Amino acid sequence: MATIITVEATVNAPVEKVWQYWTEPRHIIRWNNASDDWCTLKAENDLREGGEFSATMSAKDGSFSFDFGGVYTTVKKYKLIEYTMGDGRKVSVHFTANGKETTIAESFEAESTHSIEMQQGGWQAILNSFKKHVEGENKLEVIHFAIDINAPVEKVYSTMLNDETYKAWTAEFNATSHYRGSWDKGSKILFVGTDDKGVDGGMVSHIRENVTNKFISIEHNGILKGKEEIVTGPEVEGWAGSLENYTFKNNNGRTLLEVDMDSNADFKPYFEETWPKALNKLKSICEN
Repeated sequence: MATIITVEATVNAPVEKVWQYWTEPRHIIRWNNASDDWCTLKAENDLREGGEFSATMSAKDGSFSFDFGGVYTTVKKYKLIEYTMGDGRKVSVHFTANGKETTIAESFEAESTHSIEMQQGGWQAILNSFKKHVEGENKLEVIHFAIDINAPVEKVYSTMLNDETYKAWTAEFNATSHYRGSWDKGSKILFVGTDDKGVDGGMVSHIRENVTNKFISIEHNGILKGKEEIVTGPEVEGWAGSLENYTFKNNNGRTLLEVDMDSNADFKPYFEETWPKALNKLKSICEN
């Protein structure tokens, strides 16, 4: 008989929010790691009995990555999720609502490679990371945008990234918008715009993941001021490591493009006004 390990945490949030953050891929990629030197590059989740989920977990230095997934066997909204992992082990997650708090109890069958203590510690660390994300200790909010484009995913993907068409659709953010660098996974990339004094500014970033015609994840590490790249200090504190992700979904020859990004409260109104304009510009380019 398999050994059952249980980890538990009480999250300072109502069960509706806890459920959303536990099950939506745009949130999963932000909390599904046991330590700061690991991350989840991408996640997919078909939340229904018989539905499948998957996540690609990776060391941030790129030295190692692996896929984790399974099939749901029970889904009771706000109460219970049960699934079977790819190796056949079973997991149950209980959500207990108590007003503005929610207790999560996660039980799983142990494997034989690692010690019970190591497995319990790793799963508890991930659960603690989830608690931290939900309670907003990083003071960043995930904001979401989506647009339907009457063009195949291959065209939308290439148009988004092509040097000249990138300048055209991102001109909604800055008339001189462009990038320097590569979209290849692991590559450094600068997102640049020139101010009215002719000085370059922008973001110092790198590509966490790039799955052709499917998914792109960008991590923003610092800011560009003229020729200076600032990646430490008070100017980047609180948002360095924020993500900007693009998901491309084929819909009978059309493309559903989704954008999920971290934002602080100061920039949220700007992004909510400007991103829809930029996406409509991209849609126009792709459809013409």
